[in-house]
Amino acid sequence: MRPFLATCLGAVCTAALALPLAPTAGASAAPVAAPGPAPAAQRPAPSGELPGSTQSLPVAVLGAPAPRPDARDATPAPAPQSLGLPARAVRPFSLLGVVWDDAAAELRGRVQVRTRATGSGDWSGWRDVQVHNDDAPDLGSAERRNGAVRGSTAPLWVGDSDAVQLRITPDAVRHRARAVLPGGLRLELVAPGEAPGAVRAAPADPPAPLTSEDTAASAANTKLAPLGATEIPALDQAASLADLTAVEGAPPGHTYVGPRPRIVTRAGWGADEQLREKAFTYTRTVRAAFVHHSGSGNDYDCAEAPALIRAMYRFHVKSNHWRDIGYNFLIDRCGTVYEGRAGGVAKPVMGAHTLGFNSDSTGIAVLGTFTDDEPPQPAVEAIARLTAWKLGLYSVDPRATIKMLSGGGNRFPKGTKVPLHVISGHRDGFTTDCPGVHLYDKLAATRRAAASLQGR
Repeated sequence: MRPFLATCLGAVCTAALALPLAPTAGASAAPVAAPGPAPAAQRPAPSGELPGSTQSLPVAVLGAPAPRPDARDATPAPAPQSLGLPARAVRPFSLLGVVWDDAAAELRGRVQVRTRATGSGDWSGWRDVQVHNDDAPDLGSAERRNGAVRGSTAPLWVGDSDAVQLRITPDAVRHRARAVLPGGLRLELVAPGEAPGAVRAAPADPPAPLTSEDTAASAANTKLAPLGATEIPALDQAASLADLTAVEGAPPGHTYVGPRPRIVTRAGWGADEQLREKAFTYTRTVRAAFVHHSGSGNDYDCAEAPALIRAMYRFHVKSNHWRDIGYNFLIDRCGTVYEGRAGGVAKPVMGAHTLGFNSDSTGIAVLGTFTDDEPPQPAVEAIARLTAWKLGLYSVDPRATIKMLSGGGNRFPKGTKVPLHVISGHRDGFTTDCPGVHLYDKLAATRRAAASLQGR
């Protein structure tokens, strides 16, 4: 296991709380007064920029008297030993996660939240936030060299909400030992913002005008779609062979390329290209695909998927301090494939998805959590279509096994040569539940399906 920073509770106690309290569980459900003016970083974006915001709230010890339950919410109060935030009103948000200062530290405990739906005033029940911190840039990579990368939970999609309550119960408290947690714990609340009007209307023509950052992100795909396109269209297998021209150093003469799936571009899901670092980072080739679940929960519909991805993108960049969204591709419950990290969907873009194995691999995240729930069949089929095409561009058989060199992680020390399936689950390279047992169990059939799509 990776080392973690042990920080006493007292250090966390001193964190100041940032926003006024909303009604607690025993208080009236009437709307509360709006919070004061937003800090500059959280105000609406100027005209011409994509809106969206991140509220960052410090975590403290919860020692207040328990509120009295009422008919609207009979949830008992957190134990006094817990850390978190009392119920409070906040600016509207749709996704949340907890971050801390040291990316090498682990949050050993249980993180739970409940949120209030904007408009109805109804509070959700307590929901668990996935605490493992295993989607990350490789140790020693350019993305981590400035030391600013944070540790974090998985982000959780909660839908449009205007109040939140958080509790964190350290394992040590539950085991009657000295409680230790990472330092600098903060709750991040992310509003994804609206997609540009041109994208929402799904026009035939690409949105315009393009910024220089928009142009650069789109130009990486110009051998597959016009500049500014909101999607890369699907092709049959024969036509997909032409995609080999988009891959530098592609092995000549091979024909085992699966039919290209339809891919919604970054412009299509409304990426604010001002957020990410300008430069693209590449690895040498693509030898493997790691399948993930996003851990963001299953309470979304397919129309919300672009907003979920925009929020996850903002969380990865603004909260985790990564250069861009971590995954190379994302797939929603309806089987729609989305471009992830910028740099070109056919190219070997370096992601931040499987700590220790980001080199020479691509990361695919299915939006959802599949520890207890079955993944939707359209999403499973989309993994096969995407891997048949992407791995085929690099002349890789989806049924094969390879040896990859670990860059360091909690399962394989740096420098270890690890035998892996070409299509692996995240847990094959890192000690984690990801991609959830129910999705992981589909991967053997996915390898066969992808190979069949390649014509093998």
